[in-house]
Amino acid sequence: MTTPRLVGPRSRQIVEREARHIAAGLQSYALYSGLAMARGTGCTLIDEDGNEYVDFMAGIGVGSVGHCHPRYVEALKRQVEQLTFGSFATETRARFLELLAKTTPAGLARIQMFSGGAEAVEAALRLAKAATGKREVIGFWGGFHGKTGGVLGLLGSDFKHHQGPFTPGHHLSPYADCYRCPLRLRYPECGIACAEYLRDVIRYQTGGEIGAIIVEPIQGTAGNVIPPPGFLKAVQAVARDHGALLIVDEMLTGFGRTGSMWGCDGDGVVPDVMTVGKGVGGGFPLSAVVSTDELTAHKPWSNPSASSSSYGGNPLAAAAGLVALEIILEEDLVTNAERVGKVMLERLEALKEKYRCIGEVRGRGLMLGIELVRDRATKEPLPAAVTRALYQECLRRGLVAMAYSHVVRINPPLVITEDIALTGLAILDEALDAVVRAHGLQ
Repeated sequence: MTTPRLVGPRSRQIVEREARHIAAGLQSYALYSGLAMARGTGCTLIDEDGNEYVDFMAGIGVGSVGHCHPRYVEALKRQVEQLTFGSFATETRARFLELLAKTTPAGLARIQMFSGGAEAVEAALRLAKAATGKREVIGFWGGFHGKTGGVLGLLGSDFKHHQGPFTPGHHLSPYADCYRCPLRLRYPECGIACAEYLRDVIRYQTGGEIGAIIVEPIQGTAGNVIPPPGFLKAVQAVARDHGALLIVDEMLTGFGRTGSMWGCDGDGVVPDVMTVGKGVGGGFPLSAVVSTDELTAHKPWSNPSASSSSYGGNPLAAAAGLVALEIILEEDLVTNAERVGKVMLERLEALKEKYRCIGEVRGRGLMLGIELVRDRATKEPLPAAVTRALYQECLRRGLVAMAYSHVVRINPPLVITEDIALTGLAILDEALDAVVRAHGLQ
């Protein structure tokens, strides 16, 4: 049994001071916690009152190399003493681009750097328009590609309600979420019907001018939803049949998160364009569009200043990207994600046997998901009041995890060890037990 942790006076004081000025809309996990964090090391967070927490969140997938990795800290210290802003070429950026290009799928060696995910996705959409001359784009139900106006229309959830109107020419099609199949079918008997449904969306809902199809290899925000084998290949086939580019959004799945370097590796797919971010910067704001020589040469995307930004590829970002990628490769964190992820998935399967409120567990590498339901037959999600209670029980016992929704997402730093992973899951077990008893769920 873990020792309960309470929100201490120092956290309360800092949160209250922030609340006088910070605007509404803060990230949910920070808002609901009431905590002020002081520091972190590896897979551990320490709040202002000295309480320690196992980190199963990594800042929603950004902290690939953990908190304050010594090599990461030293690399940024060196860079901040030399040069911090500007778009001039630097030795560090050249090394980063060379190393990144060695890891990307065959042919994808042209890279433009940005500072945020939505910014990179918007740039990828502009690239598709420049390369194909066509203006329509298709995304998927459950998809998430950022919060800016240029991508809101491609979000496949009610998050975008009351934020329209959206960019014309953006369309959505059902994603292959086999636990909650949007077509009410069953895999594999369905023959990946959702991919074929995509053809009907193009036929009946678009103007027939599809420049790109954008897809996540695993849908992160929707709950780390893993499509069945063959789904990405089928989507790629549809894109090719319609002369559209396939954009694979690897913001969450890239850089080893899934136990392979890229999420699309799982289906053996080489896209036309990749958007990458989050884990590549190790916590520093960094994203990129990755594509081919041929595609990135198209105008107006290739015109001076047309596909870049003031912050993109700045010296600090390049230093962060270089050292994070060096750590991922040299410490073999891709293999670690695969190995530890399998151990965690096995433990989660055991929790499913223990708690009937767990409808499904799923995962690939260190991208894991749990569906919390009232009833396994109906799959009715647990209400927010219950899941918020679970989040608080996790915090009280020393675990930071995205457990405040009916879909629990587990995305720890890639440096996590098996022992720390099992410690975190033991805390989750205790928290689930407490919530199940308190709410009469079992």
